Amino acid sequence: MAIRSAAVESFLGSQPLRMHVNGAWTPADDQSTFDVLDPGTGTRIAAVAAGSVSDVDRAVRAARAAFEAATWSRLPASDRAVLIHRLADLIQKRADVLAEIESLDVGKPVPQAAYDISHAAQTFRYYADLSVNTRRSEPLAISGYEARSVRVPHGVCAFIFPWNFPFLLLGCGVAPALAAGNTVVIKPAEDTPLSTLYFAQLAEEAGIPRGVINVVTGLGAGAGAALAAHPGINHMAFTGSTVVGRQVAANCGRNLVPVSLELGGKGAAVLFDDVTVEAAATALAGAVTLNTGQVCCTATRWLVHEKIAHRFIEVAVAAMQDTKIGHGGDSATQMGPVVNARQRERVLGYLKKGREEGAEVYLSGGPAQVAEHPGGFYVQPALLGGSPDNICAREEIFGPVAYVIPFRDEAEAIQLVNRSPYGLANSVWSTDLERANRVAEQLSAGNSWINGHNMFPHGVPYAGWNQSGHGGGVLGPNALDDFLRKQSVVRALG
Repeated sequence: MAIRSAAVESFLGSQPLRMHVNGAWTPADDQSTFDVLDPGTGTRIAAVAAGSVSDVDRAVRAARAAFEAATWSRLPASDRAVLIHRLADLIQKRADVLAEIESLDVGKPVPQAAYDISHAAQTFRYYADLSVNTRRSEPLAISGYEARSVRVPHGVCAFIFPWNFPFLLLGCGVAPALAAGNTVVIKPAEDTPLSTLYFAQLAEEAGIPRGVINVVTGLGAGAGAALAAHPGINHMAFTGSTVVGRQVAANCGRNLVPVSLELGGKGAAVLFDDVTVEAAATALAGAVTLNTGQVCCTATRWLVHEKIAHRFIEVAVAAMQDTKIGHGGDSATQMGPVVNARQRERVLGYLKKGREEGAEVYLSGGPAQVAEHPGGFYVQPALLGGSPDNICAREEIFGPVAYVIPFRDEAEAIQLVNRSPYGLANSVWSTDLERANRVAEQLSAGNSWINGHNMFPHGVPYAGWNQSGHGGGVLGPNALDDFLRKQSVVRALG
């Protein structure tokens, strides 16, 4: 395992780490803390302030005061963009530190964490520039009236982020909210709060006004539930499981607070018999082991044409077996641990249930042993197959587990994909682009990719459908729109 850099040691040196509210670093009101673990070793990285209802209330009030003070919300878009670009500059300048923190906290290999940091920096720049070129006032041609529709920020926007992509998803949510002129309260996942706290340091250094960005660390049942239920927020964005998403939506509904949900998935990859089997199987093996399968939109259902299924399975199994498992800080590691012991037991439990329900086992998976780190939360990749009714074919596992389902023709493939209650992202693999496009449009999801999986270019909206969420989306212009509300201004003529 790589030795921690001096910058990371300095960041972690003053413990417990405090939350960031109204421009100040502060402990929880009741002085309570919780431990954050290194998933690769199972040992403690840091003690962190455990916020509760009173801390959330303090943060929301600070964000409200900052919004009403207009030092951010009424700045010209170009002036806000300057500060957001300055923040992006600092993210890029400290990218190595952020990647190391993210790898240590999540367990993913450093190069994968570095991609997340770079993507987030680009996201802040994208929305800063988009906001400058977005019209905030549109005249309306109404006989007898002077009328226009204006777009203004909501006010206080709240965010609850998950543990699989803490910094990348922070960029996707917070960047458009800030660019629109809102103030924010962020509740990072209890397993992975570190990069968000470092982000608050960078925001302070960039000159973002006090109270515009607030970070409350804590447990989901305490700080997270309190934030979703707070009557002082004007918009809520939640990324996480479908089960918790329902709870967040219910809490927001009681206060009539609009909510955007990006939830779980059970993505499918449809492979027709004209693909290059070796390339497609290797690519999908890489997709399902990326971030140890803890990716809501990844392809975990592999629908493979029956003519190529046998060869596809052979290649995929070999690629998954060759994946180097280890600590995220080791340069040779291709797949790190899952995030915690609870997640490891979840993955192993699904494999057991899948076998009990009669799944064919092509690669058994199970616990993985990393000699240097016996306390880490490691699992091996697994490949099952058989009936589409098997629990491992139906439910989101959130681990490096894929399930193969053979199909005969295009109609059957579409039916098998669309029987899932989820609807986040699928992909179609074929050299016949007319067929690939035709099928992609018929798959019920927010996103359909062709001859690739997990593609996230800025400017292309990404959102869920059905039990994978609703509202807004990320990465496209509609995300900026989601953080602006419309208001009509009308004057009678004559």
